[in-house]
Amino acid sequence: MAAKMKHWQDPVNLVLGLWMLISPWVLGYQAESAAQSNAVIVGVVIAILAALELFQVTAWEEWVNFVLGIWLLISPWVLRFSTMTTPMANAVIIGIAVAVLAIWALGTDRDIGGWWSHPTTQ
Repeated sequence: MAAKMKHWQDPVNLVLGLWMLISPWVLGYQAESAAQSNAVIVGVVIAILAALELFQVTAWEEWVNFVLGIWLLISPWVLRFSTMTTPMANAVIIGIAVAVLAIWALGTDRDIGGWWSHPTTQ
């Protein structure tokens, strides 16, 4: 029996997580330890959660991805790499995308939240 993907957001978050994982080397900020460590650790967690979501959708995984997205958004200031344009912009853009995709999945899937779903008529 083939598994059916429930959310299009999950493979997108998988790609975003993998991008965060490799972005220090692609964008050339691997020598900046705080930015590099943040990108690798958060990227791995986002990718793992998104991969798990491909097989079984749960609300907690989406909420964790939302929190990780918010963390990426604020991490340049918390970890003090906000003056470095490339890693800061990367973290902020990917953080916004991950958070929005997680909330979108939570809001539209009746099995895990679905507050944006239209009521069904019976």
